[in-house]
Amino acid sequence: MKNIEIKEVKTKSDINRFIAFPDKLYKENPYRVPQLHSFERKTLMREKNPAFEFCDAKYWLAYKDGKIVGRIAGIVHHKSNEIWKEKNVRFGWIDFIDDYEVSATLIGTVEDWAKSMNMEAVHGPLGFTDMDLEGMLVEGFDEIATQATLYNYPYYPVHLERLGYKKDVDWVQQEVKVPKKVPERVKRISDLVLKKYDLRILEAKKPKQLLPYAKKMFYTLNDTFQHLYGYVPLNDKQIEKYTKDYFSMIDTRFVCFILDKNDDVMAFGISIPSLSKALQKAKGKLFPFGFIHILKALKKNDTIDMLLQGVKQDYLKKGVAAIFFNKLMQAYIDNGYKTAISSHALETNKSAIQIFDAYDTRQHLRRRIYLKKLNK
Repeated sequence: MKNIEIKEVKTKSDINRFIAFPDKLYKENPYRVPQLHSFERKTLMREKNPAFEFCDAKYWLAYKDGKIVGRIAGIVHHKSNEIWKEKNVRFGWIDFIDDYEVSATLIGTVEDWAKSMNMEAVHGPLGFTDMDLEGMLVEGFDEIATQATLYNYPYYPVHLERLGYKKDVDWVQQEVKVPKKVPERVKRISDLVLKKYDLRILEAKKPKQLLPYAKKMFYTLNDTFQHLYGYVPLNDKQIEKYTKDYFSMIDTRFVCFILDKNDDVMAFGISIPSLSKALQKAKGKLFPFGFIHILKALKKNDTIDMLLQGVKQDYLKKGVAAIFFNKLMQAYIDNGYKTAISSHALETNKSAIQIFDAYDTRQHLRRRIYLKKLNK
């Protein structure tokens, strides 16, 4: 592409430009929720992210007439390729102006890199782990994103499909209207399952009371997601990182850990007051005032995000999810929440979607992983 110059990101200044580009691209957009730049740096920098023990990555910026017009990351996730018996390269952190020459150059750069390493396909948007933002928005462009999801303009998927990329899998999220009371059926199942399997709910008033169970919770997450699309179990270093990054923000009212008689976490549900509007006001920065917006959102809100749920394989389809839905929904009601946004679920994961049949819901967002086989 004659008019587009691609530069590999190599310095800290380059990383900062890479992170900041979407803020300019989406300036004044009412739906995109910017990520905190400090968190993005931790993810993208080799010395900060333990995933680099089994991942290789490169980042590129696209320039036109001396201005940044696009960005993209390429990731070889060696552990994922080993587990899923694939030879894939992931693309992520993809943003570009509505110019086919730009998107084609960015994608072409990742494809060339993939071919140079004898890979067979490119798919994404994906990150280093499922804790990173993933999936290209294909429905819900006029809905405000959550802090845990990507937002993109409607022209993104059009460009990808023109470049030969096809749907590999979709995730959907539900918007749930918080009821005036928890459905009796959910309460009844919760009580029955607690007694039948000799389970109990961890009573925690402060985040530090959850910390002894954090690692067990992530092990349950690994167990829950092991068969789901592209999932790679988190190791102890990654678990330690995510515990430090996120557990300090947890409000125990909106967390439910379900324990067995051995004090192991059999299931869990974690929610957090929506930070979408607060992060928009913060514009990617905690200081000087961003943290104030976030603290306000954590204290006063009418929308809550159901970030993570998990049930150990041995307890799947036994009604255990009703326990944390019963507790959490009651907490939403007691604290004046009107709307809950579900975590994303694979459209084929019927049990994760059917759990909301007892509530007034509508589809909130649909995001897609695209895949393209490479010609050798």
